[in-house]
Amino acid sequence: MSDAALDVVILGGGLAGLSLAIQLRRQMPELEILVLERRPHPVPEAAHKVGESTVEIGADYFDNVLGLHEHLTTKQLKKFGFRFFFSDRRHDVHATLELGASRYLATPAYQLDRGIFENFLAEHASMLGAQFVDGALVRSVDLSANGDAHFVRYEIDGVAKQVTARWIVDASGRAGLIKRKLGLESSNAHNVNAVWFRIGTRIDVDEWSSDAQWRARCDPPRRWLSTNHFCGEGYWAWLIPLSSGSHSVGIVADADLHPLEAMNSFEKALTWLQVHQPRLAQEVEQKRNLLQDFAFLRNFSYGCKQVFAADRWALTGEAGLFLDPFYSPGSDFIAISNTYIADLIARCKRGESISARTHIYQQLYFSFYENTLTLYQDQYPMFGDPEVFPTKIVWDYTYYWGILCQLFFQRRLTDVTNIGRLSHEFAHCNALNCEMQKFLREWSLLSSKRNAATMLDQASLPWFAELNRGLRDELDEQGFCERIQQHTALLDQLAHQIVERACAEHPELDASTMRGLLRKAPEGASPLLFAA
Repeated sequence: MSDAALDVVILGGGLAGLSLAIQLRRQMPELEILVLERRPHPVPEAAHKVGESTVEIGADYFDNVLGLHEHLTTKQLKKFGFRFFFSDRRHDVHATLELGASRYLATPAYQLDRGIFENFLAEHASMLGAQFVDGALVRSVDLSANGDAHFVRYEIDGVAKQVTARWIVDASGRAGLIKRKLGLESSNAHNVNAVWFRIGTRIDVDEWSSDAQWRARCDPPRRWLSTNHFCGEGYWAWLIPLSSGSHSVGIVADADLHPLEAMNSFEKALTWLQVHQPRLAQEVEQKRNLLQDFAFLRNFSYGCKQVFAADRWALTGEAGLFLDPFYSPGSDFIAISNTYIADLIARCKRGESISARTHIYQQLYFSFYENTLTLYQDQYPMFGDPEVFPTKIVWDYTYYWGILCQLFFQRRLTDVTNIGRLSHEFAHCNALNCEMQKFLREWSLLSSKRNAATMLDQASLPWFAELNRGLRDELDEQGFCERIQQHTALLDQLAHQIVERACAEHPELDASTMRGLLRKAPEGASPLLFAA
């Protein structure tokens, strides 16, 4: 390609970059877009990339914003929610506490085979008119600060090429081309490592017990379709099914409690599982001849000093920041950043000044990152607590569905007017969440960690199921504002009940800061937590 000027060049044709290309072409079909991807296509199925599980924001983004419903429902797997077993050093997983929903909740999420999905996204982006070039090695990026076009040099099969563009979006993942060029790296205090591998067959948790009552807890009886978490102090292991027929297995662990050196090869990881999750280890051992890959990441969580610029460049996906695979927020943050980038590009194309919007969107994006980070930071020791951790899960879901999801599902991420009007509610919820995470840590230090052989069924909490269902409502401006106010009150009520339950059993807990944040609890409020 010569010096022809384009509207947008996207550096990286993985999940973030291809999603953005599709979103831009759907919203502005006239845009000339070039996607440069280093890997040759098609990429392998199963043994390609980690990040297979989606939650509600990411699922809604792929399904409804990008219009990929047919692919998701016919080529991927509908996820049977998150499921947790407190099974550290236990072979009898069925005799430990299980937390999850007994049935599908109303708002769908999906398990994604990243190879199948990214191959489809590349084809779909091309069909929509974006130019997708694989096997492209980006050599340099020159960013303009005076309104001129940006300049990109790249190679294909050793042949040098160059292109100019109004916008450059870095979606190069951990390569972080623009981040490294501009020195935008920013570490955080969340030191956690991960290892993962794929096995070329299904691992069916439902077959791990012949107990008819245990197997009948779920309808349909398909726990294998869940993102299954096997939890212990300082770590969790995952099982995620893939539509290619493979199963993804991973371990995520606090670096201080479970050093990476104890699990940074398949043999070491299997030995580690034999100690901490012996039933899962047995399953992996029996299928080790079907091992497809193995990878690990050290200290994977990081932030970024800047992701959007009025000089018409942006970072999205892991080229910007990454939190933690727990709760699978990766696709969510792709959805949020791409939405902001698409809006900035549209405004710029209309000739609007985007300087103020760029600043506001970045502030909002970083606030979502910082508040979500509190769900993980210093929380891993609690993962082995069958008493406190389920309460944390209910709280975290309520905060996520009740506040952040509302902004996305109601298409209000760029509605700075109403976000400003609701700033008091958002600030209160953020402060409440930060303090709740501290309170849960203190509670867990005193917990007796009883591990009952029962299931805590999230679907049995009517308000919880309704919170999920309500994500699908279409609200006008007034309805949106009223819902945020209602959910703020709900979080207050839930916090009241958590504090009272914890302090009733442990009067020595200091709940003064929490109680200072809480508004008056409603009289005769319905119980929101599982029965003690």
